[in-house]
Amino acid sequence: MFYVGIDIAKQNHEASIIDLDGKFLCESISFTNTQKGCEKLIALMEKFSATPENAVVGMEATGHYWLSVYSYLLEKGYDLKVINLIQSDSFRKIYIRQTKNDSKDSFVIAQIMRFGQYSSTYLSDENILALRQLSRYRLALVDECSDWKRKIIALLDQVFPEYESFFSDTFGVTSKELLLKSSTPEDMLSVSTCKLSNMIDKCSHGRHGRAKAKEIKNAASNSFGIKIAKDAFSFQIKQMMSQICFIEEQPEELELEISKLLHETNSVITTINGIGDVLGAIIVGEIGDISRFDSAPKLVAFAGLDVKVSQSGQFNGTQMSISKRGSPYLRRAIWTAANRAAFSDPALSEHYQSLRARGKHHLIAVGAVARKMCNIIFAVMRDNKPYVPNCK
Repeated sequence: MFYVGIDIAKQNHEASIIDLDGKFLCESISFTNTQKGCEKLIALMEKFSATPENAVVGMEATGHYWLSVYSYLLEKGYDLKVINLIQSDSFRKIYIRQTKNDSKDSFVIAQIMRFGQYSSTYLSDENILALRQLSRYRLALVDECSDWKRKIIALLDQVFPEYESFFSDTFGVTSKELLLKSSTPEDMLSVSTCKLSNMIDKCSHGRHGRAKAKEIKNAASNSFGIKIAKDAFSFQIKQMMSQICFIEEQPEELELEISKLLHETNSVITTINGIGDVLGAIIVGEIGDISRFDSAPKLVAFAGLDVKVSQSGQFNGTQMSISKRGSPYLRRAIWTAANRAAFSDPALSEHYQSLRARGKHHLIAVGAVARKMCNIIFAVMRDNKPYVPNCK
């Protein structure tokens, strides 16, 4: 049996090959992140009779740079393992004195493959990878939109601090339309009351009209906002509002594609209360093959929802928090689902309420619900059976 460790980088990867006894077969090689580079690696493996039938190839999940190598070697039939960076770090400490050259990392990864003490990131099929890609893209759009909104609020606080009191949602339909056209007090004063009233009446479907227009114009005429560089602020706000409008148009089509892919996996993840198609896709995409976790606590740790207690010498901290190691995408999805399930799922709601009754903070109680939800997710994905709440 042969074990190949690949140290992933952006342009040039490093590979080491060891045998069953953990001995180097040759000096490590550097190969480019190209088809030609992968052919060089395969040629080296074949030189020592390392084939898809008798070789295990391991690599770290470093950014997205590992995907091309993974895809190429997978197509060639190799047994591939993509390991967690945290796992390789602990092994690296063991071998730090044994290897003092650039091949250290690839050698450590090869040794991890030999000992078999790892949990791998296994992409069972294209749908799982597609779910992960599209779900992360959607989250990026959501985060980008939120970032633009924070920036607009900061600008409005400077040029028109009174604006936030006009609408319950600064980024609702009526307010967005108004800010796209008139984003500073001077802009709003330049529009006639009649025209402003008609626009507000149309966007709000008759809920607001002339009274709201007068309120806005009165506040604009007496605004305490800054009076310098007004055109620059106006331009920024309008540009940012255009960005928000564009981004908000994207998720509808994206979520349809995500739902389609999730249904093609035949997952029953959405039978769990609090988990719909969007959250279900994130969870399935981030976990991948559930069999790489041999227990629910390991899934909890992978999501970074395990409890971390501050401890030093004789001191044990009373303030507990989650570790936040592992997948931030999975943690975010499960936490969101737990927030919902704490008030909608009979069993989880009961657990949440019991913790609140004992004086636990809302976030502590939600964290406990999130860990219980991990147990449920583990069982549902392992058995591929719909979730049935287990109430006392």
